[in-house]
Amino acid sequence: MTPESLIATVAATRAVLFDFDGPVCDVFAGHPAPDVARELAAILAQIDAKTGGRAFETNDPMEVLRLAPYVGENAMRRIEEALTSAEVSAVKAAGIPIPGAVDSLRAAHVSGRRVAIVSNNSAACVREFLTLHDLDRFVHQVIGRYPNRPDLMKPSPFSLERAAEELGVGASTCTLIGDSTTDIEAAARAGSMAIGFANRPGKEGILIGAGARTIITTMVTFAEALLMTPDAR
Repeated sequence: MTPESLIATVAATRAVLFDFDGPVCDVFAGHPAPDVARELAAILAQIDAKTGGRAFETNDPMEVLRLAPYVGENAMRRIEEALTSAEVSAVKAAGIPIPGAVDSLRAAHVSGRRVAIVSNNSAACVREFLTLHDLDRFVHQVIGRYPNRPDLMKPSPFSLERAAEELGVGASTCTLIGDSTTDIEAAARAGSMAIGFANRPGKEGILIGAGARTIITTMVTFAEALLMTPDAR
């Protein structure tokens, strides 16, 4: 049964903002994130050994990207370019969309709501995946990582505020579907609603604690809620 809290949130939603890696695509399923992180760390180590050493301590490519500005503009550009290239290659090997993602994108579109992807991944990789799976017809805007500005990645509200502006809706009528605390925190800072996608055991409490209005454990549930609830206009 669809939770009342989910129905209430969807009823108040004019624009649906989907995080990409998690709710729509498992970006690094075919090209593991730790491998990408090591590749980026090696590039950074060539420029600055100390910072490169710190980069080798993480398995998260985004954390390597966050370290790059401490080394300088050249390092930032090289890591950004290398990460974007790795992401585009990764989504080609990522496999099919997350179960329920296609239904959710379609349902959001059919319900009359505006739809955007709001991601810390590059816009290039998001568009590659959407085109590959014929999903771009359901998405009005793609707001990816702002090049060479990792400080504007979520939990910064920048991408959500930009999405609301480009979609022509108020941020308070946008709902973000995200699977991480940074997603939920970004929504709170933007004044938007957030639905937590608990795609692994133990995440429910973490996402609620970060400020999610409600939790789903499958994207199928979200698609069903959208189809049950008319656009809030």
